Amino acid sequence: MRRILLMVLRNIFFVPVYWYKLCYHARHVDKYTEEEHYKLLKYIDHRANTSGNIHIEVHGQENIPEQDGFMFYPNHQGLYDVLAIMEACPRPFAVVAKKEVADVPFLKQVFTCMKAYMIDREDVRQSLQVIVNVSNDVKNGRNFLIFPEGTRSRMGNQLLPFKGGTFKSAVRAKCPIVPCALIDSYKPFDEKSIAPVTVKLIYLPPICYEEYKQLKTPEIADIVKTKIEEAIRQYS
Repeated sequence: MRRILLMVLRNIFFVPVYWYKLCYHARHVDKYTEEEHYKLLKYIDHRANTSGNIHIEVHGQENIPEQDGFMFYPNHQGLYDVLAIMEACPRPFAVVAKKEVADVPFLKQVFTCMKAYMIDREDVRQSLQVIVNVSNDVKNGRNFLIFPEGTRSRMGNQLLPFKGGTFKSAVRAKCPIVPCALIDSYKPFDEKSIAPVTVKLIYLPPICYEEYKQLKTPEIADIVKTKIEEAIRQYS
């Protein structure tokens, strides 16, 4: 985590002020709009990336749907993934994350500001309720991000199998699915180096409901996984 230390040291006077602002936003979630929360998060994220020698190379930003109410499905490489997508996404989105990270400082405040959902994979009833809640939110115009692998691959740019269940919210909401390919997103936080690093993010063309409505969720998962793997090979 040398890069995180570098980020903090280069923002030694910035950190206390914006830590207070982040905590205040998290304690008063309903006082601010989703756009206001997102503006603060993006600013903090951008400062962290700049001071941490991280460059985000973005491709396919035009593939982000113009109308809200869509879901991102990226591969999952490390703790940095959400920060990479936030830097490169002009539209607010929330995430579905495992409950194990719900109390990690900074992530806790970020997820609270996003009005994210924490999922307990050992509790079937709670997991089903999260699926329902996310689909309802998407129908109402919110955007979400779910990692279909369910956990970090820990294999660099190689992918784990995609879980069909992670697509149930999209099917229920009948929303566009936006596959996202992350390349080298594990490097900023999982490697000890603080040398400049480039993370590539590729937004792939959205898959509309009409294209997947006849498919089972494991079939959708396989299609999305294949598209992401092809993009990783193309842009690596």
